[in-house]
Amino acid sequence: MRVLQASNIYGVGFGIPSISTRPNSSYQRHATIATGEALAKSAPIGRKFSEQHSLKKGDKEKEGNSVVLEKKDFAVPRRKAMALIFSSFVLSNYELPKAAYAQAVEFREYIDTFDGYSFMYPRNWIQVRGAGADIFFRDPLVLDENLSVEISSPSSSKYKSVKDLGPPEEAGKGVLKQYLTEFMSTRLGVRRESSVLSTSSRVADDGKLYYDVEVSIKSYANNNELAVMPQDRVARLEWDRRYLSVLGVENNCLYELRIQTPEKVFVQEESDIRAIMNSFRANKIAA
Repeated sequence: MRVLQASNIYGVGFGIPSISTRPNSSYQRHATIATGEALAKSAPIGRKFSEQHSLKKGDKEKEGNSVVLEKKDFAVPRRKAMALIFSSFVLSNYELPKAAYAQAVEFREYIDTFDGYSFMYPRNWIQVRGAGADIFFRDPLVLDENLSVEISSPSSSKYKSVKDLGPPEEAGKGVLKQYLTEFMSTRLGVRRESSVLSTSSRVADDGKLYYDVEVSIKSYANNNELAVMPQDRVARLEWDRRYLSVLGVENNCLYELRIQTPEKVFVQEESDIRAIMNSFRANKIAA
């Protein structure tokens, strides 16, 4: 039976937007006050107009004109008030995402004592079961952002150190090749551009050596793959992602923490993503 423990909540900003479409209440109050003032100012004008145009009984034509003019006198401020309410609603929704990005998201530590590894992940991320990895979490808002852990089979491999993969540069090539194999597509007109951005090694506080690998993969697809003429097959960018891997060895197994994130999101959350990478540990399994 797998024993999972979750503890130690850390207050680290991850920059996850939490967008709400409800208008800002301050704009609503402003619009209500403006409407009331407009109606209050219009009331004396309407009364003065009625007094100056008092009609004799039976003069229906003039009376009808007076009623129409009074209605027009009140219609103008109402339209202005509705425009003010609508503009306030639009502005309040436009500013909400900026405030959401500024909010800090707590991190939780995930510990797997059965398989022997641990890492920190955003507390609002959800676990997805049956994804093929040993563990899989994803962002509930940015669906292309996720993390997972892969473990080699102890029966088919006997790793003593991460150095068994060669230097970090060689390990980076192997990581990129594995990603491209997984993303191989049989669709017509699909091509991938990929490169190894960086590779490095570090010794963590547990005394073990880890490799950090970053790769970039872009996917392009033709908008009309069945077109006969080349000019009719225009390639467009489907997605642009960054993949970050942390490699470590323990229990004669190779452990790999994988993080997938859109390139635009990575620019905003780089420090927090690197905090996840630095938190990954391959732990000794108790006998």
